[in-house]
Amino acid sequence: MKIKSPIATNTNPLDRVEKELGKPYEDLRFLLEALREVLIENGEADIANQIPWIVDSPGFDPDKFSRRQIQLYSIVFQLMNMVEVNGAVQNRRKTEDSRSMASVNGLWARNLQMLTQKGYRGEQIAQILPEIGVEPVLTAHPTEAKRSTVLEHHRELYLLLVKRENKMYTAKEQEENREEIKLALYRLWKTGEIFTEKPDVSSELRNILHYLTNVFPDVLPVLDHRLEQAWKETGFDPGLIANNNAFPRISFGNWVGGDRDGHPLVTPEVTRDTMRVLRLNALIVINRKLTELVRHLSFAWSYKECHWRMRERIDQMTRDLGDRGQEALNRNRGEVFRQFVNLMITKLPIDTRRGHATSLREHAGCYVYSGELISDLEILRSGLIEYGARSIAREDIQSAIRLVETFGFHLAKLDVRQNSSYHDLAISEFMEAASLEGKSYLNWDESKRLAFINEELKSNRPFTHPNMELGPHAKAALGCYQVLAQHISAYGNAGIGALIVSMTRSLSDLLTVYLLSREAGLMKNSPEGLVCLLPVVPLFETIRDLEAAPGILDDFLNHPFTKRSLHYMARAEGKSMPVQQVMVGYSDSNKDGGIIASQWNLYKAQAGMVEIGEKHGIKIRFFHGKGGSISRGAGPSHYFVQALPHSAANGDLRLTEQGETISQKYANKINAAYNLELLVASLTSKTLISRTSKRTPHPLADLLDYLSADGRKHYTELLKSEGFMEFFRNATPIDAIESSKIGSRPSRRTGAAELQDLRAIPWVFGWGQARYNMTSWYGIGSTLEKLRREQPGMFDELKKAIQSDPFIRYVFTNIDTSLAATDEVIMTEYAALVEDKKLREQYLEKFLSELSLTRSTMQDLLGEPIEGRRRQHYYSNLLRASILNHLHRKQIALLRQWRQEKKFNETEKAEESLMSLLMTINAIAGALRNTG
Repeated sequence: MKIKSPIATNTNPLDRVEKELGKPYEDLRFLLEALREVLIENGEADIANQIPWIVDSPGFDPDKFSRRQIQLYSIVFQLMNMVEVNGAVQNRRKTEDSRSMASVNGLWARNLQMLTQKGYRGEQIAQILPEIGVEPVLTAHPTEAKRSTVLEHHRELYLLLVKRENKMYTAKEQEENREEIKLALYRLWKTGEIFTEKPDVSSELRNILHYLTNVFPDVLPVLDHRLEQAWKETGFDPGLIANNNAFPRISFGNWVGGDRDGHPLVTPEVTRDTMRVLRLNALIVINRKLTELVRHLSFAWSYKECHWRMRERIDQMTRDLGDRGQEALNRNRGEVFRQFVNLMITKLPIDTRRGHATSLREHAGCYVYSGELISDLEILRSGLIEYGARSIAREDIQSAIRLVETFGFHLAKLDVRQNSSYHDLAISEFMEAASLEGKSYLNWDESKRLAFINEELKSNRPFTHPNMELGPHAKAALGCYQVLAQHISAYGNAGIGALIVSMTRSLSDLLTVYLLSREAGLMKNSPEGLVCLLPVVPLFETIRDLEAAPGILDDFLNHPFTKRSLHYMARAEGKSMPVQQVMVGYSDSNKDGGIIASQWNLYKAQAGMVEIGEKHGIKIRFFHGKGGSISRGAGPSHYFVQALPHSAANGDLRLTEQGETISQKYANKINAAYNLELLVASLTSKTLISRTSKRTPHPLADLLDYLSADGRKHYTELLKSEGFMEFFRNATPIDAIESSKIGSRPSRRTGAAELQDLRAIPWVFGWGQARYNMTSWYGIGSTLEKLRREQPGMFDELKKAIQSDPFIRYVFTNIDTSLAATDEVIMTEYAALVEDKKLREQYLEKFLSELSLTRSTMQDLLGEPIEGRRRQHYYSNLLRASILNHLHRKQIALLRQWRQEKKFNETEKAEESLMSLLMTINAIAGALRNTG
């Protein structure tokens, strides 16, 4: 088979792309020239003269391609990513300014315009807004290949780049800015890019905290203002929002320090420390906001003049705080609003030194729950309204209330996740300690397990007492749950998300968690009987589990213990309807059956579980376990929401944001606001339309069943083929990825060498680095070709549906994106690493044939070539490929060298080679804009 390179041009590719796409690539040239200057100024002219695209460099020789050149290329791609993000931001702003807010797809104005065209009135939309809730859950799966130090330098550089957009600066000031950019570039150049030590959980948490404390608090008011502006532009009455405080809810979740599935470093102590750090940082954010209020509320209004309710509360707070309260009251005399906020600041349970909160400190009269602070802020708001400062009450105080409602005293809800198999081992060990049939429990069938669990759940008697010796799984599970119980006893459960059971296969997998909760004191006797204090959440990951999910959920919701617990939690949280959260996994379902089988089974499972929830009178809240690559659920947020089944959104959306996706979406505040607005606005329109329309099966369900089953057959046949794993382990850098230090979590759940045990992240990462990307297209071509040949009418139906059906459009657009990043030339070169010629030729032919077929059939479906359909994407890839291939060839040479060194036990040489290999992995990940 003849293979063409995707780059076939003798011109400088940057010149070509700059001509086609303009400003972002002018900015790239600016940054590259600034980098060249600063390198020369610091005596590094040799490397400065190897910067691609702006200088003529000699031909590529992998043997002479040094670590410094690898790092240089890595930085070049980072700069390219930065200018493209900024270009997208500036283009959106320019479009909104010159045309209308509704000109940008997916945001508030476009959604409101669409709802208006469908006949919805402002009153209908305003009524639903307070019910809308979005909760991104930040995770630290090993998909972020960049150190947090490097990310900090990126943030600084991005702000300097944005400063160039501001026309208020003089030429001299812009020249000074250029010098600052050069310094930022040099700092980035001199900072080591890769993790030389495996990061611990606390360092991963620090990275998450940056977004939770420095980005999202500032983004909240931007989101609210964007809604108000779009509302006004659409022609709706502003009072419908402002007078009723009709804003959607934003909250955040966190897995760092709580996700213990295959993660031995997440101990009970780590979980306890994580919750304390989150609480401290929530209070730091709130302290910062209240301190800002003190500066703003400089109104001459005395204690005697203010409303009696405010005076009464001031007296109460002063008494509760003792000397500290009197000291706070004595400040800003004659300015009662400032005095009131001073008392609120003093009531925060933190130690403050030189105006900065430094540690948790609970003292007499301090707040325990965030609701107490919100009550005081509402008193302050009423006082300001009585004073006449309505705009200040609406803006400053409401934004403070919004902040506390969003972050509470917990910052982000911490989920605790563990594998169902681990729970089985823990229960077995508890039973052994209690002289029951612990070892045989692992071999019991489902009916016997259920009979045992149901009998045990009739009482609050634990299996063990504190002095009993426990096995390792029981000890770890008990320690974790006891930490949660202690936190709830002290602060309530606002800071804890859920107990998530990964690889949920049966009803007993969920009921087992009730037994573990009983052991740790996470139970309570309610008037109706024993209840669990925390929600138990199934995670359905494999296709088989997704198929079984509605039945398992039906049994779980029908269980008396679940019914009592859900109704108890609903009453405690003031909800009119019980809520059951269900997590669905995109990564393992894709690894299990390929992209169409994964997406369609996720769709059907959600549709089925919605009906189960309605049957039981329980709202189902879906939690989408998505990753950063197409194979793991990535795709445009607004398309994703619109592609969900009818009623699956239901005003409530929870989804994971993993690794490099966090920095791509939220590293700067304008882009963070944009990405959150996409979610909230799309969720609002999806929910309203679902609630006011009849639910019907997907019109092309039979076709999708066919595509799913046939695609899965081709995909799984490949995975089960003899020698496939050997090909994978030789034709990709998976062994180097497993040796990397980009995340605290091991790449395997148990250490076994089988595909089943390998996490989806390194699985996808390995194929992506070698440019196969087979996890997001393999099997599609054969399936589509068969459909086109045997059922041409259905093929034409599919072609039409791509233009109009949200689900089909979303799935096939993502496949198209993945194909654009797949490179036959590079695939072939990685395949040469497979020493077994027969194995190499067998699988390379499979991949190349299927890829050719997939490209052909997708072209038929989509019509226009990608350079016409997605111009920006095409030219960006074109520019990247012109130097990315050098990195691939260097990586291939290093893999060959490193594997030989390991084979002959040349340890020191192998360590050196591995360091260079990891640099290529980092650089290629940056160039491709995702890892796993």
